[in-house]
Amino acid sequence: MKYTKTFIAAALATAVSTAAFADDDVKVIGVSIPAATHGWAGGMNFHAAETVKRLEDVYPGLDFVLATASDPGKQVNDIEDMVATRNIDALVVLPFESDPLTPPVQAVSDSGAWVTVVDRGLSVEGIEDLYVAGDNTGFGTVSGNYMTSKMPEGGDIVVFRGIPTTIDNERVDAFTAAIEGSGINVLDMEHGNWNRDDSFTVMQDFLSKYPSIDAVWASDDDMAIGVLAAIEAAGRDDVKFVLGGAGMKEMIKRTADGDAMIPANVTYPPSMIATAIELTAVGLTSNAPVSGSFVIGSVLVTQENAMDFYYPDSPF
Repeated sequence: MKYTKTFIAAALATAVSTAAFADDDVKVIGVSIPAATHGWAGGMNFHAAETVKRLEDVYPGLDFVLATASDPGKQVNDIEDMVATRNIDALVVLPFESDPLTPPVQAVSDSGAWVTVVDRGLSVEGIEDLYVAGDNTGFGTVSGNYMTSKMPEGGDIVVFRGIPTTIDNERVDAFTAAIEGSGINVLDMEHGNWNRDDSFTVMQDFLSKYPSIDAVWASDDDMAIGVLAAIEAAGRDDVKFVLGGAGMKEMIKRTADGDAMIPANVTYPPSMIATAIELTAVGLTSNAPVSGSFVIGSVLVTQENAMDFYYPDSPF
């Protein structure tokens, strides 16, 4: 089930007003997220830490343990440690990768603890009590629709995938469906792992393999930065534009300024981790129903509306 933002706001207000009569026993919420391996993750880390700090003051009956992991193995260990040493009552987890994180999160759920999964779904459906994410299918569809509008006569493009996860599959499948029959030809598709350096290397390979590329769906702003650097280093002028995504402030500003290479963006806010942590706190401290899914829609950003999405003080 999906809950509207109005309902969520009401649930949060109810929980905050009733936090004072939470049980005397302190309940522990574990928050397990990837380290700041790229810009979006850096923004997500910022919002997670800020939210934990704020909610510890709001909810005297809650304690939080926040752990960041630089790889899936470290994240598995973090979660197992939370269970063994802190006996967590709830887990908020943004999986580094879907497959390796599914068994340990399943074990947390089997123990009776509440599970909130954020952004990257698990490989087995139905484990989580609450799922909070951006609209990954919408993200791919909005991106594909923009590409077809920008290239009405078709053309040759290359596509960058992120880390192998369910959300990457959803984005790419939706994008592919959106451009079907448009005359846009995908020359190649590789994983850039939401990483600038990896994407720089992949784009170098693409530029070596293909003498003409009309545009790039980078699908992420960090990857877009790596792509742009490779294009500049190669001195190529055939690539007309690069479409990233997630709303990095530097890229939004370039769109606002009319940069022809960055004519648009697609939103995917890293602050969704804050929504997930707050809703989990609601679930442990009140009777407000918060199980189900909360999906945050993706919006096309163009020069006309870019300043509505530009946050100069944001870490991302």
